[in-house]
Order: sequence, then structure tokens, then C-alpha cells
Amino acid sequence: MRDRILRILQTYRKNGIRIGTIGSHSALNILKGARDEGFETVCICREKERFVYENFGVADHIIQVENFRDLLLEDVQRKLIDLNTILIPHGSYNAYIGSLYNLNVPVFGNRVLMEWETVREKQREWLENSGLKLPKVYSSPDEINGLAIVKYPGARGGKGYFIASSRDDFYRKAEELVKRGVISEEDVENAHIQQYILGVPVYFSFFYSAVNDRVELIAVDRRYESNVDGIGRIPADEQIQTGIIPTYTIVGNIPLVVRESLLSRILRDGERVYRHSKRIAEPGMVGPFCLESIIDENGEIYYFEISARIVAGSSVGIPASPYSYVLFGENMYMGRRIAREIRLGIEKDMLEEMVF
Repeated sequence: MRDRILRILQTYRKNGIRIGTIGSHSALNILKGARDEGFETVCICREKERFVYENFGVADHIIQVENFRDLLLEDVQRKLIDLNTILIPHGSYNAYIGSLYNLNVPVFGNRVLMEWETVREKQREWLENSGLKLPKVYSSPDEINGLAIVKYPGARGGKGYFIASSRDDFYRKAEELVKRGVISEEDVENAHIQQYILGVPVYFSFFYSAVNDRVELIAVDRRYESNVDGIGRIPADEQIQTGIIPTYTIVGNIPLVVRESLLSRILRDGERVYRHSKRIAEPGMVGPFCLESIIDENGEIYYFEISARIVAGSSVGIPASPYSYVLFGENMYMGRRIAREIRLGIEKDMLEEMVF
């Protein structure tokens, strides 16, 4: 597959490359960053979202589709290739398209690692083999002993996640959420049950640069999740009477600066994850990735997920986070960092090392 992609890349005019993505998730971040680095942009979007990208003025070329899976259609791919487009993947590629093996358009990033991201068992294997600390995992609801968080496969923004304290609690809440239409019976069967660590959820957005041969910390955020973050507005007795089951659908992100004493561990953990990615799929991680963690009261960092692409939370770093500003001395954020790497890859004839 990679040989096929590189042959297509060789047909591109290096002075006419455009940066494109699906109009969803973190597209504003990506397209604005491309513009800031002097690239024309391409947005693949549905009619209902088209207004967003026209309104913000970040798309030079818009390819309208009925649904995001139309990205795999031959005529859509041909338009993108004719425009010399390099695609930047984000969470909507996993959520709406799935495997990218039938996508012939050059992609910035490692498609194999994006597939690993969609399988929680593979995520865990990656993190454990990188030497990171993880919460305990329960193989079935029968094993729940103490607080556990219930999650599901794929990129779904926390929708339907819930807390359970026992087997009976698991099935009671799962049945209620199925009845409400929040989750499906299939979700319950495929649920990933993980020890709940009491602490602050913190998300580290990293970037591996082939040009600089280094892992860079670009931004840090935490997520605002409804209705678990809104439940504190309701008095405890009303919570009990109404039978609210807190869930974790993400509605936004909040920038965060961590204690500086934690940074040496965080940066080393990012390095470890990158080094192990080379064992999974050469050449390893390319560009953005995110480590999702909980930090407890003792400063212990537990990692529970990895995203092998840009995450929406990195948008809190526009136009710069404290970390990217210290590193670059200028406004720098993930979308622009991606475009900067592509521009340097073109100038240094390293583009083939970044595109898959």
C-alpha cells in the first residue's frame, strides 16, 4: 500500500501541494494552520457543515459530500489527488470511515497506528510495552471490585461512558442507558471496563518531528464532559431522587498548565511511546499524537488512552500554548505545527518520510 501512496505522491507538484481534511472534529485548527504556513486548503464536508468553513474563511476548495465515507469514492479521491492534496487525519476518520487502507490519497501520519488506536486492547499493549502506568482492566462485569468506568470501542467523544461499582450496578445502568437510546446492546457486549482512578483527567498533545528528530509537547488540556461536569449544579438529594446516571460526552476543552515538576515524566513518557511505535509499524509515530491520563493526589500519572493523530483538545493551543510558545518563540499550535512540518519536508526533500 505504501508503495502505491508514494507513487501518487511523486506525481504531485511540490510547489502546488495543498493541505486538506474532513470538515469536522479539528478541521478549523488544521485548515487555519495550513493557511498560516502559506498552503491552500481543501475541505471535504457535508452540506450542513459547509457554512462553518465558509463562515470562518479557512477553506480555499470545498468538496461537498453526502456523508464522510464518500471520501473513499473514486471520483472524490481523484479530485483530491488532482489538487495535490495531503490529507490530515483526525478523530472523525476513525468514527465515520474506519480503515484508511482503501484511501489512495497521501495522508500525513501512520495509518497502521491509527488502526491500533481503534482497538482498546492494542492501545493497552502499546502503552504497557512503552513502560507507562495504566489502570487495571476488568475482563467482565463479574470482576468489578470498586469503582470502574465503562467505555466503548472507537472515537465517540465519551458518549455513553458511565461509572459502575459492581456487577449489578453495571447491568442496571447499562440497561437504563440502552432504554434511553444512549448506547446499544452491542455496546454493552463490547464494553471496555477499566478501574476508575480518582484524580484530574489531563490530555497531553505531542508532536513527533522527523525534521527535528524530537518529540514536542504542543498543548495540554482537560475536557468538559456533560453531564458529569454539570451534575455538581444539582443538590445531592435531587440527584438521588431523579436517578441521574452521569455520562461523559465531551462538549468542550479547557487549557491546562501542569506543575513543572511533572514535566520530566510527561516528556519521557511521550518519548517512550514514540520509541515503541517504531516497533509496531515503521517508521513509527509521525506528527501529532495524544496521551490521555489521570493524575491522582500523589502525582501518579495513569495513562488510559492514546490517539495516533490530532485531537480536538489541541485547539485550546490556538494561537499558542505556553509550551509551544516556549519551544518555538512564536505563535504555534497543532494545525500550524503539522503544516510547518510538511513545508519543511518539502524544502528538505523529506516528505516521503511523513506521508503514508
